[in-house]
Amino acid sequence: MTPLQLPPLLKKDTLTVGRGFQSIFFIVFTLLMTGGMSARLAYLQLVEGTQHRKQAESNRIRIIPKQPERGNIFDRNGKLLASTRYPRSVYLWPMAHTKEEWHKVAPRLSQILDIPQEEIEKKLQEAGYRSSSLVRIARDLNEAQVTALKEYENELHDVEIHTEAVRYYPHGKALAHVLGYTRELTAEQLQEKKKEGYRLGDAIGQMGVEKAYEKTLRGEWGGQQLEVDGRGRPLRVLGEKEAKSGQDLHLTIDVDVQKAAEKALGGRNGTIIALDPNNGAVLAMVSHPTFDPNIFSKQKVTKKDWQTVQGEDYPLLNRALRAYPPASTFKIVTTAAGLESGKFSPNTILQTYGSLTFGGTTFGEWNHAGFGPLGFTGAIANSSDTFFYQIGQRVGGPTLIEWTRKFGFGEKTGFEFASEESKGLVPDESWKQKAWKMPWTVGDSINMSIGQGALLSTPLQVAGMFAIPANNGYRVQPHLLKDNQEAKSWREPVNMKPSTVKILRSGLRQVITEGTGKALNVPTLPPIAGKTGTAEAWKRQGVKANHAWFGGYAPADKPQILIVAFAEHSGGGGGSIAAPMALKVMEEYFQKK
Repeated sequence: MTPLQLPPLLKKDTLTVGRGFQSIFFIVFTLLMTGGMSARLAYLQLVEGTQHRKQAESNRIRIIPKQPERGNIFDRNGKLLASTRYPRSVYLWPMAHTKEEWHKVAPRLSQILDIPQEEIEKKLQEAGYRSSSLVRIARDLNEAQVTALKEYENELHDVEIHTEAVRYYPHGKALAHVLGYTRELTAEQLQEKKKEGYRLGDAIGQMGVEKAYEKTLRGEWGGQQLEVDGRGRPLRVLGEKEAKSGQDLHLTIDVDVQKAAEKALGGRNGTIIALDPNNGAVLAMVSHPTFDPNIFSKQKVTKKDWQTVQGEDYPLLNRALRAYPPASTFKIVTTAAGLESGKFSPNTILQTYGSLTFGGTTFGEWNHAGFGPLGFTGAIANSSDTFFYQIGQRVGGPTLIEWTRKFGFGEKTGFEFASEESKGLVPDESWKQKAWKMPWTVGDSINMSIGQGALLSTPLQVAGMFAIPANNGYRVQPHLLKDNQEAKSWREPVNMKPSTVKILRSGLRQVITEGTGKALNVPTLPPIAGKTGTAEAWKRQGVKANHAWFGGYAPADKPQILIVAFAEHSGGGGGSIAAPMALKVMEEYFQKK
């Protein structure tokens, strides 16, 4: 039997079963793949396009920052106080090498620059190894270091030497506490200041004028944007922004008076302040111990340099702004409180004694004998304690405290160094209850009447107190910026009776002619008015070492200059220690006038 043969057409159909579905599958698959790739491309271009363009540009575009030059600082007569020098510095371009390659470059750099390898790698890490900006790793290169870097340039690809602007203080220690210093940002400061445009390696004012006027002095960064090839070689300049220099400042400081004050203070710990009592312009502000602000402009502060600013006497502390007991200089305030209270007249006469007892406590006179009967002017001239004890007792704490605050104690003066300035302390009932869990007593008023007890004031506040009688009754704002017209003209009346001002001025003049400040009664100077003070104080281990004060102004009838001299733990009195210091400054000032 012949086998059954299938027709040719039927055989062909059997072989093509399912091919329609395969075609559909491949078409759908192709469409899905094409759609997926299109979607991915669209995502990369539209969503992540900006990021990828930046990454691509960072590989071919190099940013060379240009540091702004910090503004200069001048004294009131145009003499230069702070400027700029241009040392050579070493910069690295982080993205020029991989992290592993930098590990090979760093040891040679460490050897030449005398910088720990870890420090170099830390700066690269902080900047980011893909950063296109230059990072400074060393400053103040000497000739030997420059020569060595050139000798090994084959090993040190993308290690560059540039000059940069660094702060320079031509007068060194003489103006340290006025000008302050600049120093490279710490890691903590950098995190805080990044939002203001600061970057790794930036210097910032750390104290004094440099800190107070940082925004004015700083300027704005500029730089070049270069296109480079694969080896980092520049091809063309794509754009450039000029660095904008900081603004210059003109201070009220007179550098000649400043140096005279520094010389007069000598090696004593303390401060001397000179100001114009009519407008509060500070002519000099010296604090000792001091330091050389130029050491902070170095790339690396040596151990010896560091010891000069970290001594046990705190050289960085501006003693003009630190609080101390004002002692008998405060009798100016007690006189004003007594006369303005209505309980005493300008003609009041009180008997003085060797001592007086109040509330069961005996308070002595400084000469242990008394001065007989005295009026206000005689009591100021002789600095009689027992006279002012009686004023303090009758006036009472609230009135005495009120006038203490009117004279500017217990609050900051408005001086530019707000972060450095103490507001001092004016004790009152609430403070004593909080601090000692005790009520205010007559003994507190007695102590306060002669500037002792818990009362604390800064030498700058004391200068402000002396300015009030000097300018006939106005409280002025101490300031350093000569161009600051608002502060320059700011005066606030204390609202004292003319008779009170007259008593104060007369008493302060008698201090010099016949009282505790006769050291300044010299024929070569215009008439001076002032007041001495000696504050009880104790040093470490309970050793008693008094503070010495003198404040005064001249000419007595129409003052041009006011001096406050303060010797910390001098062991002597205001008349013997502080007054001669003020005299030296007065002599320098009026000799030049």
